[in-house]
Amino acid sequence: MVISAYGGHFATRHSHNSHYIDITRLKHEYTMAREGAVILSQRYAYEKGVDTIVCLDGTQIIGAYLAEALTNAGVMSKNAHQTIYVLAPEFNSNSQMIFRENTQPMIAGKHILLLMASITTGKTIAKAIECIRYYGGNLEGISAIFSALEEMDGIHINSVFGKRDLPDYQAYDYRDCPYCRQGVKLDALVNSYGYSKL
Repeated sequence: MVISAYGGHFATRHSHNSHYIDITRLKHEYTMAREGAVILSQRYAYEKGVDTIVCLDGTQIIGAYLAEALTNAGVMSKNAHQTIYVLAPEFNSNSQMIFRENTQPMIAGKHILLLMASITTGKTIAKAIECIRYYGGNLEGISAIFSALEEMDGIHINSVFGKRDLPDYQAYDYRDCPYCRQGVKLDALVNSYGYSKL
């Protein structure tokens, strides 16, 4: 399995980054999404029970395959033959994550696995953790296709790819970006949907 990484000067909502990590195929192509899910499932199949996978960054297809991999992991699996919910939070006008009344029972009192496409600064994870705890969920793990972080809030981040695969990857606060200080123009604005060249 491979992802594409492009060097340059990229701006996200929370940071300026040295690379754009393209996870498009992993999020939208059947075989890649399934393969990524199987890799991520290995950490949770026998260690922790998962009731709900909360998907951010458009990872619902990977989340569905992850639920399948966890429930099919065998008789020793903590998730064998159990239903796993796969859902994404809604964002209100203040960019807060919320769950409506019809999905709140899938969070309250449940063992939650948070799934993201990429993690750079941890700010989105912090919002997600706050949301999950607010609705009474028990966060059991954090998974991502790419993560520049190893852990958040004392929870290990399980990722398919990380800085070990891309050691030159850097994320900077936009107020302290060395590219900006050197006058290097942005190549693109990036988010979970992709990039827009400038």
